[in-house]
Order: sequence, then structure tokens, then C-alpha cells
Amino acid sequence: MELGRLMEWLSRLAFAVASVVLMAMSLGLVIYGGVDVLRGLSASWNDASTALLAAIGYVVIAMAVFDVAKYFVQEEVIRGREMRNAAEARRSLTKFISTIAIAVFIEGLVTVFQVSKSNVSEMLYPTALLLTAIVIVIGLGVYQRLSADVEQKVGPKDRAKER
Repeated sequence: MELGRLMEWLSRLAFAVASVVLMAMSLGLVIYGGVDVLRGLSASWNDASTALLAAIGYVVIAMAVFDVAKYFVQEEVIRGREMRNAAEARRSLTKFISTIAIAVFIEGLVTVFQVSKSNVSEMLYPTALLLTAIVIVIGLGVYQRLSADVEQKVGPKDRAKER
């Protein structure tokens, strides 16, 4: 087996193993959140509400981690190649970054609810999370705009190469 093929195979294997580990950890977060809610329900309503908010955060993080793992599988394990054209790369990256932005927004909102119940003076962290999510969305918008311009310039060349 030539060195290039071996390296490609090892790379795919590494991404596959990392994806399985991330998916297992994602499932672990969901289970942990569920157990925490059950434990909170057995204690008191106040504990249950705190556990529910925490579980939402766990599930959101689990979704983002699972999406990263799914992205690795789709783009690195199954396809195992570079994107064919600018439009394909833009769509794939947009979907990935959108999932991360949604996770950060939801985590920020959950944290706002948690902190506002206990100590409003600690609102800096949830506010920073929400601002970070806004920056991610703005950055994604800038990326979309710039890549759309590139697609218009090189799109016909990419389609001609595919034929």
C-alpha cells in the first residue's frame, strides 16, 4: 500500500474513532441530564426546576457535540475528500456553524434563567455567551456574503470541471 493511501486510511480511521467517542459522550450527556431530572423530581420542585434547566443545557451541548461527530463522519470518513466546489463547502460549513450558534444561544438563555433566579450580579457570563452567539451569526453572515461572491465568480468553472 502506498504511503498516501495509508495516510488517508489512517486519517479516516482516526475521524471514525473520534466520531464514535463524541457520539457516545453526547449520549452520556443526555442520560446524565435525564438522571439529574429524575433525581431533582424526587427531591423538591425547586430542585426539579434547576435540574430541568441544567438538563436542557446538557441536551443542547449533546446535540452540538453529536452534530460535530456527524460532520466528521459525513465529510471525513464517508467522503474522505475535499469539497468539490465553493457552494458545497459553503453549505456544509453553514450547517455546521448554524448548529453551534444555536447551541450557544440556547445555552446562553438557559444560563440567563439559572443565574437570574439566584444572583443577578453574575449575569456577565450569560450575557457574554449571548454576545458570542451574536458574533458567530454575524461572522456566518459575512462568510455567506463573501463566499456567495466567490461562487458567482468561480461557479461556472466548478460546474465545467464536474462534467
